[in-house]
Amino acid sequence: MLALVCAAALLTALPDHDREGGRRCTARTVSSWSADRGRTLAFARYGDDASRADDWTGGDGTHSVRLPDGRVLWLFSDTYLGQVHAPPDPAGEPHAWRDASAPFVRNSAVVSGRSGVLERTLPTPLFPDPAPGQWRWPVAARVEPRSPGSAERVLRVLLWTRATGTGPWIYGVPAATEVATLSLSDLRVESVVTVLDQRAVPDPGRRVLFGTTAVGRGGWTYVFGGDDGQRAVRRAYVARVPRGRLAEPGAWRYWDGARWTRTPRPRPVLGDGERRGVGSAFTVVRDGGTYVLFTMAAGTAGLSRVTSYWACAPTGPWHGPAKGFEAPLPRDGPVRSGVAAYNPQAHPELGGGGGRLLLSYDVNWLDATPGTAQAQVSRNVSLYRPRFVALRLARPR
Repeated sequence: MLALVCAAALLTALPDHDREGGRRCTARTVSSWSADRGRTLAFARYGDDASRADDWTGGDGTHSVRLPDGRVLWLFSDTYLGQVHAPPDPAGEPHAWRDASAPFVRNSAVVSGRSGVLERTLPTPLFPDPAPGQWRWPVAARVEPRSPGSAERVLRVLLWTRATGTGPWIYGVPAATEVATLSLSDLRVESVVTVLDQRAVPDPGRRVLFGTTAVGRGGWTYVFGGDDGQRAVRRAYVARVPRGRLAEPGAWRYWDGARWTRTPRPRPVLGDGERRGVGSAFTVVRDGGTYVLFTMAAGTAGLSRVTSYWACAPTGPWHGPAKGFEAPLPRDGPVRSGVAAYNPQAHPELGGGGGRLLLSYDVNWLDATPGTAQAQVSRNVSLYRPRFVALRLARPR
């Protein structure tokens, strides 16, 4: 009972406003950008390294978190393991390739050392399937106290649980948001807790999964999520959790359009289902007193164009869409016409600050049949690896 009273007191004591105290909020847009070829090639070299036979050779859903000792943990969703063969591929094209029988897992993690060099793949899958026909995709991750006020820190990783589906859900039916707790010393998974189960929502398109991105501010962690609607753009939502309590379902508060509430019936903070909204994944960062959101553009432009929005609070109002950039795709014609960019993700701990930002995006083959897409990305392994750009944010001119 004392623990419950203390927890309630903590929630009451935290400031309830969402705007940046003492920091000026001004419009933000992308003023310049360039491809970060060095970081993109680092993942290519690691994936192509034939000296290891059981590690990462390609994956999507790219997220990262810097650990207290200076290492960086890179998290991926669907992942290929095994070995990569030098060009040419079986069709005679000048691409490195992998066998169709290469191991495939639903999630993985790669560790880079303090120097930034990618060193090893953790045992896979890092997060086991919760049940037959279900799997976990890791999304945002945060280092936080094990509990509020604790000197011990742990790694918390948000997970999307999905289940086998058909029709518009060939890439999985959204099921739940979970939080995994990992020890920092050995990156061992200690526990996985469900914080929001959406399986009771009849329409999968209305189910909301949280964790595509998370932003810390003023004792709170703001966790953004999206639905699985089948329109040109989707809607964005936000919840917040006191720092140190991500793994406690009862500590989550959801924005219902007017206030923060314990009831998990969130209202969208962005999205009209047509021109304004987000893609299947998006990212949010703070630049001074301004929140900036990056997502793929609406409609066919979203196959390669990253656009942005800005706001003075996580709950909005969000202004945009604003100027973004065209994500560089493979240069050879036949390949370029068959691929798309998706899942833009910011890596603020690696971007340098001062309006500079590192952003990754994933590339995949466009096909409604998963088997065909898998065959294409195995014939050319460069198609299923993260690519990076360096951005500079500034006020619009």
